[in-house]
Amino acid sequence: MTTRLIIEFEAEQGYQSVLSAIDAYKQRLKASIARTHRKLADFEARYGVGTEQFMTSFTAEDLEGGDLEYVDWAGEAKMLSRLENELIELEKARFELPSLP
Repeated sequence: MTTRLIIEFEAEQGYQSVLSAIDAYKQRLKASIARTHRKLADFEARYGVGTEQFMTSFTAEDLEGGDLEYVDWAGEAKMLSRLENELIELEKARFELPSLP
């Protein structure tokens, strides 16, 4: 399903500001994705297991830090998925500018 959003501006710089804000947000998403990858890599190195296997096979009792560390690792994994999905949607977005007379 495609959703269409129409925003009208009086001046040309209005749409440029919106596109610039979207680009800046995409850059922040990319930085957050990189940071989350680093956090997951730390967990994976500490326990010698990938995040996918952790999510399907581990319990809090399997981790030195118990519940808190389990929640932290699982939360980072879910956060990565949400961030990547949001970036994918923004990257697929199309922006159409009307032809000027």
